[in-house]
Amino acid sequence: MSQPFEPNSLDELKDQYDVVVIGSGSAGLTSAIRATELGLKPVIFEKMPNVGGDTKRASSGMNAAATFVQTEHGIEDSVGAFYYETLRGGHGQNDPALLKYFTEHGARAIEWLYKQGVQLDDLTITGGMSVPRAHRPSSTQPIGGYLINGLLSQVQAKRIPLFTNAKVIEILHNDRVSGVQISTPDGPQTVHAKAVIIAAGGFGANKSLIAKYRPDLTKYKTTNQPGNTGDGMLLAEHLGAQLVDMDRIQIHPTVQQDTDHVYLIGETVRGEGAILVDQNGKRFVNEMETRDKVTNAIEKLGGTGAYLIFDAKVRKRAKAIDFYDHVGLVKTGDDLAKLGKLIGVDGEILSQTVAKWNEAVSDRMDINFGRTTGRHILETPPYYAIHIAPAIHYTMGGLKTNDQTQVLKADGQPIPGLYAAGEVVGGLHGDNRIGGNSIAETVVFGLQAAQQVRDYIFEM
Repeated sequence: MSQPFEPNSLDELKDQYDVVVIGSGSAGLTSAIRATELGLKPVIFEKMPNVGGDTKRASSGMNAAATFVQTEHGIEDSVGAFYYETLRGGHGQNDPALLKYFTEHGARAIEWLYKQGVQLDDLTITGGMSVPRAHRPSSTQPIGGYLINGLLSQVQAKRIPLFTNAKVIEILHNDRVSGVQISTPDGPQTVHAKAVIIAAGGFGANKSLIAKYRPDLTKYKTTNQPGNTGDGMLLAEHLGAQLVDMDRIQIHPTVQQDTDHVYLIGETVRGEGAILVDQNGKRFVNEMETRDKVTNAIEKLGGTGAYLIFDAKVRKRAKAIDFYDHVGLVKTGDDLAKLGKLIGVDGEILSQTVAKWNEAVSDRMDINFGRTTGRHILETPPYYAIHIAPAIHYTMGGLKTNDQTQVLKADGQPIPGLYAAGEVVGGLHGDNRIGGNSIAETVVFGLQAAQQVRDYIFEM
């Protein structure tokens, strides 16, 4: 966007819209834009003063299989492989209907974004995937900000009303959804609508809910923005919506948390060739395993965390590193010995570790840990290190929906007029989310929610 996005003034708020969208992350923005394309009049309510939700913090990419982008890059992929690898990553606990729809519609979502001017024409790879299917901009900048800016441009162009500091405190409902009650700086207001799409994110920043469902995780910091507190999920639960998989909370393995702020170090850094070493300067895990396995390996080090080690070529392939460096997270050495001294690791051992890694890449055989993806020789100075440790990142649990994004009650029946998309929904990811699937989920199911709301309203 050439100009900073300006939300609407509250004096522009009307008392009637076709559909209310709760949340301004990529799921909410996508559903509102698509609803407008389908002839509806949506409104977006965001409780926080800023737009973009947790999406803004995403850095790696958007997974999709059998896309035109993969074809242009000479990557052979299939929906079946995407389905199987996501199912395997989730330990077979994924909702099969949601997973089927998700993997089958990723390519269409990439195409839709392209038409919106959001061109994800480069590829990287994330843990648990066998081929590059994480789509990102060719600049290799973090996908989150790029995606939000692109979607906000469309919100602006289509004149979709978006109000910040507008918290939905109740979903109005009799036999069917009829609107919402919102809290604003001007006081409470009632907004009528024929349908509501909940796109309010997960609950990774809600310490009380974490303690309720996973008291063993209360020691961890979180990568989530402060607004990710599960409000949308709780609103629907009040109407009788079913919650699923609430104890399935993902810990991300590579989070820099030595400063006042917590910074997720995106999977792209490993996907583009970085390795992980312990306090002795030795590798200890296949860095491209699924997040749960990498996290477990780091935890076994005894609370010391670990270091991401990479070179100038990796940095060039992952623009997010420029930001990490800008905020003081990156240590730099002209050679590995100097880098080791900076981070308190034996430089000779670190040099030997990198030499062994380079040999494994050249031989295309990582005998020690079996890494088969994201393999690049690290030989271009300067060399870099980022200290990382695990932190709460994503809540796999949430509202029970079907593949039409309808929110379901305990008896399996939909709540008429209530839909949900994004992290607020539970079931898709099973026990463990694959990197790159969260952004994909928001767009795939954001589009689906808009379509289903359109069909629902036209049938009323």
